[in-house]
Order: sequence, then structure tokens, then C-alpha cells
Amino acid sequence: MSDSKTGAGLPVILLHALPLDSSMWDESARALRARGHRVLSIDQRGFGGTPLPADAAPSLDLVADGLALELDRRGLDSAVVVGCSMGGYTAMSFLRRHPHRVRALALFASRCTADTPEGTAARLRFADLISDDSLRARIVMDTTSSLLGATTRAQQPRLLAQVTALAQTAGPHSVAWAQRAIAAREASLAALSTTDVPAVVVHGEEDELVTVDESRETAAALSRGRLVTLPRVGHLAPLEAPGKTVEILTGLLAVAQASCPGGAKAC
Repeated sequence: MSDSKTGAGLPVILLHALPLDSSMWDESARALRARGHRVLSIDQRGFGGTPLPADAAPSLDLVADGLALELDRRGLDSAVVVGCSMGGYTAMSFLRRHPHRVRALALFASRCTADTPEGTAARLRFADLISDDSLRARIVMDTTSSLLGATTRAQQPRLLAQVTALAQTAGPHSVAWAQRAIAAREASLAALSTTDVPAVVVHGEEDELVTVDESRETAAALSRGRLVTLPRVGHLAPLEAPGKTVEILTGLLAVAQASCPGGAKAC
């Protein structure tokens, strides 16, 4: 986890995708800090050295409540919450449980619905397989490429290698715990439909895991939400299109700051 305590802009929380860690946000975090924002890049439970909960059933609500405690520890009443994939699901859980602490919301490659029974079964099966030492390396190699769009895979082989290396480094028990937590998550449609903060939903045109219809549904649920589709981008826009990601977040922060000119504590 990294944090910059300087800057007068609204605090920003960046939540990473599975099976990566907070380093996926490094370029975005540097750019936002340069624009005067306090940025917290959070390693979710089990990643980046953050331990898994002891004897707790996998749950993104538990992760979200831990995030609220982290804000308390840092003296922050609220923040702009940004999540990609698993990070988006954590962000929506945080919104459900702590709505007054969300000043604006950005969801990358996330759907607002719960998994279908088939999707749940697939996640649970993956969680079992990734814990098998004899199968892990092949599973990582077989699944990592789907995190990036076809254009990225063809034109940015170094990024594919970087994402694969991060996936190989992730602890199998942490990945399994996270998959089970995602499989158990609630639908967030009701929470999104009752929130009234600036919001953006970002969809990669070449995302092989979340469809554009699912992204449209998520954006439509937000009264102040809008959908941004990025061409030639897959599931990990912060890595595949960091410049566009910063541009989108800067625009969202400007709207949120205008709605809250005295800063987070004033809202």
C-alpha cells in the first residue's frame, strides 16, 4: 500500500484487480498526485503483503469494512473510490455498507450483478484448482492472457509478461480466497440506484470477461453515472491505457471537487 498525504484535492482510493496488487495503479497514482490529490493505493486482503483474515469466511464485505477502518486510521471521512475488476466489486461493497463515505465512484471492468449459478461454480472450481500445486502454473498461463485485450497482447508483449509475472507471484491461497469472496458477493444494483455522487463506468472494448451490456447496465443504474468505452483495451485499462485512465479520473475528480469545494471533510 502506498499513500501520499500531500495535496488539497479530494482523497482517492485505488483498488486493484485480481490477481494483481496495488502496483497496477502506480502510473495513475503518480499522475494524480502530481495534480494535487492524496492517493491511497490499497493492497486488498492477501495481496502485496497484506495478510488474509484469520478464520474468516471469504467476503468482500469484510474487505470493505477493513477499508473503512483504514480511512478512520488516516483521519479521512470520505474519499473518491476507484476499483478495477475485483477492486470494483470491493468498491461496490464499500458503497453498500458505507455510502456516506463515497464522494465519487469509478468502476473499471466490473458488473453490478451477482454471478450466475454457472459463474459462481466456475469461480469456485478455479479456487479449488489454483490451490493444487501440480496445476497452478498451467492455470495461470491459461487464464492470464484473458485479462488483456487482443490489441494489447499483440502490441505490448512486455505488459503481458508483467501481468503474468504478477499473477504467478500471487499467493494461491489468497487468489482462492478472493475468488470465493467474489463468488459470494451480493448484487449492487440497488446500492448504485440510490447513490447520488459523480460516477463513471469504464469498459474496455476488447474486454473478454465483462460485456459492454453489463457495463451499460452498471452505468444506467447510477443517477450521475456515465459510460466510457475505450477502444483497443481489454480488462485492465489502468495498465493498458494509463493515459486515458488518468484523463477519465481527472475529469471525475474535477466534478466531485466542484460538488465539494471545501474538501472531503466539508461534505
